Amino acid sequence: MKAKTLVLGVIGSDVHAVGNKILEISFKEAGFEVVNLGVLVSQKEFVEAAVETNADAIMVSSLYGHGEIDVRGLREALIEAGIGDILMYIGGYLVVGSQEWAEVEAKFRNLGFDRVYPPSTLPEDFIPTLKSDLGML
Repeated sequence: MKAKTLVLGVIGSDVHAVGNKILEISFKEAGFEVVNLGVLVSQKEFVEAAVETNADAIMVSSLYGHGEIDVRGLREALIEAGIGDILMYIGGYLVVGSQEWAEVEAKFRNLGFDRVYPPSTLPEDFIPTLKSDLGML
């Protein structure tokens, strides 16, 4: 069975590289093909990489609190590119200030994300769900 391909990156003006590298290593160890776009990634770069690599999922990270602004319209851009049904995941410090997690999660689901993870979520906490979502279990 061919490995599932994930496009990974830190969106917007965010430069938090350490967590991104940890995710890349964890995904590779779990058997995924990883296309790591690094930090300061635009929506356009996520879309282009997903199309070019025929990715199975997009993994967005944001730790500087402006994720909501940075991802607005991403699902629509994926639809325009012909891959609107691709799985999208996001995690990190996604909003500025203290907000109830249920509200944050609902906000990002409404923006088109299939899964939304809070700060400090460890890869081992969601990789089984990712594998299940991708039909690997």
